[in-house]
Amino acid sequence: MTTADATDSSGASPRFAVALREMGLDDLHARIRRFPDATRTAVEAAEAIGCELGQICKSLIFAADGVPVLVLMDGASRVDVERVREELGAEKVTRAKADVVRETTGYAIGGVPPFGHRTKTRVLADRSLLEHDLVWAAAGNPHAVFPMEPKDLVAHAGATLVDVRESAS
Repeated sequence: MTTADATDSSGASPRFAVALREMGLDDLHARIRRFPDATRTAVEAAEAIGCELGQICKSLIFAADGVPVLVLMDGASRVDVERVREELGAEKVTRAKADVVRETTGYAIGGVPPFGHRTKTRVLADRSLLEHDLVWAAAGNPHAVFPMEPKDLVAHAGATLVDVRESAS
């Protein structure tokens, strides 16, 4: 277990706790919920919290022409990689491998928060997040989540609002 995987008293990873302080979001620290079992998927997180699947904010790292980009997506939807490619004007977009996710964000897959990353990364947020009054996102590990109004989450992540979810077929 690395320092980034450990937790502080709230259940957040120490890296994320520091990021909250640096961003002036200390009040958010008290609202973090920790679970005894990991919630590595949106379905597991929604069940543990008792919220709708769409209220989970997934933080997904892709590689656009080899450059990491974070996509924030509601838990009930899937990212349309072609739409991401078009949005970024990239030749090729693929899902980032686990080592790239950890290197870029400082967190492991299943616990990546929407902000507070190791490196500055371009962030796209799907508009579907704004359909909810409150969303829940990972707090740096798969055992902890925090609630936030979607518009605030998008702002703190420095995200560009886009339409990149797969269309229902």
